[in-house]
Amino acid sequence: MVKKIRAVLDTNIIVSAVIYKGKPREVLELAFVESIKAFISPTLLAELTETLTKKFSLSSEEIDLTEQEIKDVFEIVYPTITLHIQKDEDDNRVLEAAVESKCQYIITGDKELLGLGSYQKIKILTASQFLDVIKEA
Repeated sequence: MVKKIRAVLDTNIIVSAVIYKGKPREVLELAFVESIKAFISPTLLAELTETLTKKFSLSSEEIDLTEQEIKDVFEIVYPTITLHIQKDEDDNRVLEAAVESKCQYIITGDKELLGLGSYQKIKILTASQFLDVIKEA
């Protein structure tokens, strides 16, 4: 049996997938069809809900549906470590979720996270870069 690629999709990727479609949507679809194993933490899920609520004019029903779809498809992890690698504490929460879930990839649009390149052998890629990796696999 082939092991599925394990990835944390940063909140900005999920928001972009929901609102703007494009490459982030393609990555999210990989999780929905279970081509990849996606992970999220309660903190990241709360950040997603907060972002969709405050920055976009989605109805509470649309936000609830999005949150439920994520809970149904993503595995929720509860990080037991606290990292202080990045200045932005939200970025540290992404790294914690990836470490806890033993991911191979973090998919993000965050420039500071992307600037790391990798962390503890976890590759940090844009949606486009990740899709290229998937095509080659």
